Amino acid sequence: MTTHSPAGPWLFLAPGLLIVGAFSLYPFLSTVAHSFTDAHTLTRGRFVGGANYGDMLHDAMFWTGLRNSLLYVLGAVPLLVVLPLLLAMLVRRRIPGIAFFRAAFYTPVVASVVVVGLIWVWLLDDRGLINALLEGLGFGKAGFLSDSWLLLLSAMAVTVWKGLGYYMIIYLAALADVPGELHEACAVDGAGAVRRFLTVTVPALRGTMVLVAALSSVNAFKVFSEVYLMAGPTGGPGGEDTTLVMLVQQVGTGLNGRVGYASALSVVVFVITLGLMLLVLRAHRREDA
Repeated sequence: MTTHSPAGPWLFLAPGLLIVGAFSLYPFLSTVAHSFTDAHTLTRGRFVGGANYGDMLHDAMFWTGLRNSLLYVLGAVPLLVVLPLLLAMLVRRRIPGIAFFRAAFYTPVVASVVVVGLIWVWLLDDRGLINALLEGLGFGKAGFLSDSWLLLLSAMAVTVWKGLGYYMIIYLAALADVPGELHEACAVDGAGAVRRFLTVTVPALRGTMVLVAALSSVNAFKVFSEVYLMAGPTGGPGGEDTTLVMLVQQVGTGLNGRVGYASALSVVVFVITLGLMLLVLRAHRREDA
């Protein structure tokens, strides 16, 4: 008869718990603690209570960053929920050469976001390929990187383009579990391809669509690289394209970085991101009820 030590399972869990504690839990708790101080890069600071959160209400750049981050979610997430599903419906067909298109659509996912951003900057520059084509067609140049709204829309387009392949793979895995008998039954009843898609495919993938919406919402709200590369470290003309995560980087770095205020901004980003996920999940539960 063998006996098992109560500490045995914890010994197996210890390496993972240590890694999570050191690289996730401790930084999070440290950020929360710093958000109540006036710490700077070279000083620990003193406790100031909720002063940093109060300063946000009077910080014009905070409201600009919040507006741009929310607009990013509203603009990118619906496209990242719908377009990858349509793409998955196309590439799931068993036809010669379809593997090449699957790989081509997935390539932007594995490419470095820096490389992708620089490529699009070259394409959208005033002397880039896209403006050259517009001039050739007689439309004139468009200020993709100089107009604040066009720049934000261009960054959204890059995010959508880079994320299509990733969410397409998620949908492809989910489509494999959709019973073919349901499609056959609808076809016997005279339903066309569009009707079968709306009455069979979409309801069967509702849970996957919620997952994609939650993941894309989080990624869109905390976007940094695409906007930073296309708008520059100042956030575009007059900082009008600054997002919340970019604002954290701007105020929290450098020798005079306001670490306390940047930590408070990070906590706000976390709370809003968590709220977005809860809203998506709650909407899904209401539909199921």
